[in-house]
Amino acid sequence: MTTSGSFSIGALVMRISFGGLMLTHGIPKMLEVFNGNLEIVGDPLGIGALVTSILVIIGEVISPLLIIIGYKVRWTAIPAIITMAVAAFMIHGADPLAKKEMALLYLAGFVTIALMGAGKYSVSKR
Repeated sequence: MTTSGSFSIGALVMRISFGGLMLTHGIPKMLEVFNGNLEIVGDPLGIGALVTSILVIIGEVISPLLIIIGYKVRWTAIPAIITMAVAAFMIHGADPLAKKEMALLYLAGFVTIALMGAGKYSVSKR
């Protein structure tokens, strides 16, 4: 296997694992919104709980789905990166490292995905 092939397989594994695992957090939140709970995460940014909830669903459901299929990954990773940065540094900012560790790991994963791109096994094929 060539370096390019190894890179693309690695990018695919990153996209599926981080995107898929993020969906386990985002889908329950999205279902809460569909069930009428429009304030699923509070209002840490001061923009309103409903707007924040919509942004979280974009960052934890829409963005990961696009990442998994490999559609414009460098751009579609941005909402997931922002969501995890807010979770790590605002929501859990005063918490010990053990409490913010998961958000930091997701943040690192999505930054890596954004830097690497989708690879050739993707809808974008780049």
